[in-house]
Amino acid sequence: MTEFPPATADPARTISAEACAGLLADLRSASPLVQCITNAVVTNFTANVLLALGAAPAMVDIPGEAAQFAPVASGVLVNLGTPTESQRAAMLEAAGAAAASGTPWVLDPVAVGFLTVRTGTAQQLVAQRPTIIRGNASEIIALAGSGGGGRGVDSLDEPAAALDAARLLASRYGSVVAISGAVDAVVPADGAVVRVANGTPLLTRVTGGGCALGAVMAAFASLTPDPLLAATAATGVYTLAAEKAAVLAGGPGTFAPHFLDALAAITPDDVRQGLVLPEDS
Repeated sequence: MTEFPPATADPARTISAEACAGLLADLRSASPLVQCITNAVVTNFTANVLLALGAAPAMVDIPGEAAQFAPVASGVLVNLGTPTESQRAAMLEAAGAAAASGTPWVLDPVAVGFLTVRTGTAQQLVAQRPTIIRGNASEIIALAGSGGGGRGVDSLDEPAAALDAARLLASRYGSVVAISGAVDAVVPADGAVVRVANGTPLLTRVTGGGCALGAVMAAFASLTPDPLLAATAATGVYTLAAEKAAVLAGGPGTFAPHFLDALAAITPDDVRQGLVLPEDS
């Protein structure tokens, strides 16, 4: 596992579609191995998303093995969707081992805020300084201690409302914070917010539409020392493929298989031509 030095945000730097396209090409060549400690509802979909894109999933999520595997993996996803006692122990093991070994890892604080067990676990995990924190606006606000969370996995806030909370988390833990929404926002500790304006509402109508993105971010984070680029490229590739799938889908039932096909078929040229990165406003 290559240990990357921490990236320093440059307020004048911009993230380009060209850089995101290059990272997709790198992923296809490297086939990164992603350890997924994720929720029971989305395990199969998450594994299929990684395989379709060109990465390799490893659902190693039991205590004792989780810490052993994290230093071997290219990247790690920790998703709090269904945090059983055993899985919580594995999450803390894996996060600690990833942090110690330099393995990039992603925290997805699903439904934190009102629910006490997952919220307490999320606070323990975020103290391990994840490379990327990914969630909807309500989850990001709650993780920063500024609100009570959303309605389960559904956000009650728009990404713009979570920017201050995201900056607080990014500054406190050295993480890049990715906020999902109609227009996604990627927030570094210091510098301009990057927005990604691709996607489709159908992503919110299939199980795992958001959760699997965390695994994709872990894959991209293994390819670059720049987590801002990794989170943006992952979001852009994922949402652009979703757009292509939506054109062919008759609804949520047919969207999911078309989405897997679109992830497998998307090319760096598609990213160069189709990624929409509006300037911060």
